Amino acid sequence: MTNYPTRADLLALISKMSIQEQASVRKSAEERSPNGATFLSHSSRDSDILPGAIQLLENHGATVYVDKKDPALPPYTSKTTAETLKTRINQSKKFVLLASENSKESRWVPWELGLADGYKTMRQVAILPTVETRANTSWTKWEYLGIYDRIVWGGHQSYTGDIWMVLNHKANTATELREWLRRP
Repeated sequence: MTNYPTRADLLALISKMSIQEQASVRKSAEERSPNGATFLSHSSRDSDILPGAIQLLENHGATVYVDKKDPALPPYTSKTTAETLKTRINQSKKFVLLASENSKESRWVPWELGLADGYKTMRQVAILPTVETRANTSWTKWEYLGIYDRIVWGGHQSYTGDIWMVLNHKANTATELREWLRRP
């Protein structure tokens, strides 16, 4: 059985890090180049769980890029912001959307996912759905989220034991997260 990570799961991962480690994880992701990195799209309302998502991906071999403090971005959103984000998503190797109930309210998150869909293959895009409770997953079936593979935790017939994996729920196939991040 597979499970979506909960907000509490990501907060638990964060709680194992000192405040300095959390700041360092976030700062590194914000300051690095997107070239060959994993672009992590997220709602600004999910900033509390962002270090946990970064850490989860980096624990599996990703080099995560987050656009928050990119020096090429203007201080206020504008058409320059949009142009820069298009370039950054195109430069990245993988695209992961930290999806939550906040994502649909964001003006930027669905747009970034649409860009990734145009620039990347389906094998390069995944959703990291984060739920409030394991029982409340209805939002994960939003029309546009349903076509992408999902990063989940649990067991799968292709693996022994529980693992973090990228699950193609339509075909019921899985790739271990570390392997998925390594692939072009």
